[in-house]
Amino acid sequence: MPTTPGTGLGAVIRAWRDRLPPSAAGLPVVRGRRAAGLRREELADLAGMSVDYVVRLEQGRATTPSESVVASLARALQLSTAERDHLYRLARLIPPVDGTISDHVPPGMRRVLARLGDVAVAVFAADWQLVWWNRGWAALLGDPSASPPRLRNFARDRFPVDGGAAQLALWPVTEADRDTTDAAVVSDLRRATGRFPQDSRLAALIRDLNAGNGRFAELWAIGQVAAHREDHKTIDHPSVGPVTVDCDVLSDGDSELKIVIMTAVPGSEDETKLRLTAVAGPPATTRN
Repeated sequence: MPTTPGTGLGAVIRAWRDRLPPSAAGLPVVRGRRAAGLRREELADLAGMSVDYVVRLEQGRATTPSESVVASLARALQLSTAERDHLYRLARLIPPVDGTISDHVPPGMRRVLARLGDVAVAVFAADWQLVWWNRGWAALLGDPSASPPRLRNFARDRFPVDGGAAQLALWPVTEADRDTTDAAVVSDLRRATGRFPQDSRLAALIRDLNAGNGRFAELWAIGQVAAHREDHKTIDHPSVGPVTVDCDVLSDGDSELKIVIMTAVPGSEDETKLRLTAVAGPPATTRN
């Protein structure tokens, strides 16, 4: 099957070699050097392989390098996680997994989210554990800070065990299609188990919900794999009444953090109510 020019294994290795200056690889910079990036000899030395093999890879005469070779090339070329995974796939190998879920919200992401003002925004980890929220989110759904950190999980709220109360939305919330949302959350969790197979928190969550919630167990048994991307919700807010919002889920990529944004149709009564909740701030609440 023909491939798009410049996208094959050899072409990509050449492109990454050409972009990496010797100084970034800890090599001396020689005056009069014509190559801006690494020479083949330098890449071969950094990756611990023969120059001939690097040549054969770049010329397309070697197309199925071993996992150890690909790992060495990724380190030598200083690839990002996404680029490393792409290199593995070009070599027809399964990319390595980091194994565990990260709750870290990078500083750059925090700065971007801070610029959204009072828009209701929260960040969830790959297992739907709430790890960050802003004032607008707390104003719309209630402040989750009083909940024990372990229980701040959207999947646990969707599929309660032993009659547990919701911890993330303190007011009644309804969806346009609850069955679809339930299935989307479960299939997204199954997707997370493939990305983070060694994460003990995710494994415990799946065990708890499978054993304690029949609806979750039923959906889990289907085996669907997908990502939860959008929803439509109505929040019965105690101060302004029902507010209908669009719920969009964005992903940061490598760590699978989920950025959840609640917005209303521009110019609508719901948008006015949403703004009122942001101005008023989180209503006083009392948990049982």
